[in-house]
Amino acid sequence: MMLPALDPWEARWAPYGDDDYAAVLAALRTDDVVLDIGAGDLRLARRMARVARRVIAWEMQADLLARAQQPFPPNLLAQRADARVTPIPEGVTVAVLLMRHCQHYALYVSRLRAAGCVRLITNARWGMGVEIIPLTPGLPWDEAGPGWYACRRCGAVGFIETAAETLDDRAIAVVQDVEGCPACQDDGSGLGLIYNSFDGGK
Repeated sequence: MMLPALDPWEARWAPYGDDDYAAVLAALRTDDVVLDIGAGDLRLARRMARVARRVIAWEMQADLLARAQQPFPPNLLAQRADARVTPIPEGVTVAVLLMRHCQHYALYVSRLRAAGCVRLITNARWGMGVEIIPLTPGLPWDEAGPGWYACRRCGAVGFIETAAETLDDRAIAVVQDVEGCPACQDDGSGLGLIYNSFDGGK
């Protein structure tokens, strides 16, 4: 498969803060097999290895892996790998993707679902705080009502507009987890995004 070069922002690794790491660790279970996508210098992977049964840490940049403190815990496997094409190991139950500028969210979700992974812990959809996304299908787009939405499949976020007088507090406060939004259906013309008043930088 021919893939475009990584966007410079996506390729740039940046460590996140303790609040982000704490949110990830709180979402893990002791029987989880974790795939850490874009693991950087493994500072989070090492912490996850204290909680989860097994952690597989993928990082594309060899210099970042070289910075990682050795030795690794016995349940941590660190590999130089491109998550866009490297086969996802059997048994992965949860993936971690801390990458606010991720340009390949939809590809990762598709590959993780095909491999049987059930949860994604990420900040990629909104580009802000960490959230736990079930990798089961979301609400079908044609069943979504007015208000905020976030697409499980492609990662687009936005607001379904309606007349102001028909909006209630719930529509403003609750985010609908949808599937098959206009961005998923976009043919490259950009017309698939006409329903979004906020597209999260996609």
